[in-house]
Amino acid sequence: MAVIAVWKCDRDGSMFEDKKLADAHDKMLELAESITRLIEANVPGVSEADVETIGLLLAKRSDDLIKACKGKPEVLLANLDGDAEDESASNVTSLAG
Repeated sequence: MAVIAVWKCDRDGSMFEDKKLADAHDKMLELAESITRLIEANVPGVSEADVETIGLLLAKRSDDLIKACKGKPEVLLANLDGDAEDESASNVTSLAG
């Protein structure tokens, strides 16, 4: 029987075969949590589900947001048709399977 090292993200239970990917995922979730708290504190009336979705979206697209803030706002509109695959989802190893 082979032994395979995996890293589990304690924030959402995602499993990774690469520590670097696990750390990047955890960092993205930490950013999403901070964004969520910022929105909750400043935008009254937004549902908890919506604010979490917005926080995750902005955290996942943080590199694009940085580019947009530096004068390339069109970057945010790239891949709006849904053809782009979620990068983090392709790196997650399912436990059931």
